[in-house]
Amino acid sequence: MNRRQFIQTTSGLALAGTGGFSFARDTGGKPVHFPKGKAEHCIHIWLGGGAAQVDTWDPKTLGDAKAKKAGSYYPAIDTVMPGVQVCEHLSGCAKAMNHITAVRTVNHDVIDEHAAASNRMHTGRNVSGTTVYPSLGSIVAAERGATAKGVPAYVVIGYPNFSRGPGFLGSKAGFLYLLDTDAGPAGLKRPTRITSSRQSRREALLERMRESARKVRGENTLAGYDDVLQESLRLSGPKFMQVFDLKSEKADLRNSYGGEFGQRCLLARRLIQRGVRFIEVSHNMNFVNGTGWDTHNDGQLKQHILIQELDKAMSTLIADLKTHNLLDKTLIVVNTEFGRPSSFDGGGGRNHQGSAFSVVLAGGGLRHRGAWGVTDELSKKPIKDSCGVPDLFATILADLGINPGKELFDGDRPVPITDMGVPIKELF
Repeated sequence: MNRRQFIQTTSGLALAGTGGFSFARDTGGKPVHFPKGKAEHCIHIWLGGGAAQVDTWDPKTLGDAKAKKAGSYYPAIDTVMPGVQVCEHLSGCAKAMNHITAVRTVNHDVIDEHAAASNRMHTGRNVSGTTVYPSLGSIVAAERGATAKGVPAYVVIGYPNFSRGPGFLGSKAGFLYLLDTDAGPAGLKRPTRITSSRQSRREALLERMRESARKVRGENTLAGYDDVLQESLRLSGPKFMQVFDLKSEKADLRNSYGGEFGQRCLLARRLIQRGVRFIEVSHNMNFVNGTGWDTHNDGQLKQHILIQELDKAMSTLIADLKTHNLLDKTLIVVNTEFGRPSSFDGGGGRNHQGSAFSVVLAGGGLRHRGAWGVTDELSKKPIKDSCGVPDLFATILADLGINPGKELFDGDRPVPITDMGVPIKELF
């Protein structure tokens, strides 16, 4: 059975015991069994701006920006997976492609607007006027929680916005965030002027105020507040805050990860070791090339710096997770809001393209192939094994042991968790 037949002859997904998922055919045939994945954690690397697939994971014939000849901006190189090539600036990942699958045929219909496309690739849905859908991170946090007590299930390293939020799942599925690795979590790091003894006095005073409120207003009045307060005190305490001390790692390892983005990836590995389930790591370093991954006009000229940063950090992260026996337990997802056409705009850069682009999966115990899906000669559209966003989300959730056919509830309204997506069975 090929993928197209598989999708056409399956409807509805149900959890079948603990061994996997069962896909019931609408033809009345026997259900197709689908195993759960092995991943326990997810590191979601976000390339804000829209990374060009033809300049990274899906190289094509070399083009020429000055002559306006469509094609890739950089030469391609071979990888350890026969027949699979990537951009020359992904040389580190090329050596680790046996742990990587570039899903080259991801597509959606959101083209021109960054915020809407970002929402699409975080929630799996288009923006709705009636429903605020939860992000992938919030879904994972709500379904599986943290793997240890006293840590958050979901952490965002980078600028937060509504597309990363819990939507109708509510604040319990929200995230802890930090803007950079030096500052630590926003709102939790104790100011240097507040000594431990002063902090203890503050907590004692707060406890007296809470006790007084309970006597006046009743025991249940502060129940929700107490839960949030205790959680914040645990997270701001020294036990959890030690995870942000990257200097405790060997200098050679820190340097191998690279700059700020690399340090975010190193921190993600440390957060996983502490029990965090889902971490988003943002790589939209606009100050490096002036535009980040939104490579219109002159942003294209220094795009290679971003690609090299990604390559250095990601290849090191894969090796580091493997050293700690965490690679099969950790799914790495390299995501972006859309791709770029192979043609060049008036300024020598590239516009937006949602009809075909690459999202990369690594680790997570998947059966990696280097690449999956084929686009046409200019990477404008899929010609084999198209992967819609619901299918991509279903693949990620299935690998994390979450039933991709489950229904969530917005109040009393059932909402399919992936908009009826079907996982890429060849990866399991």
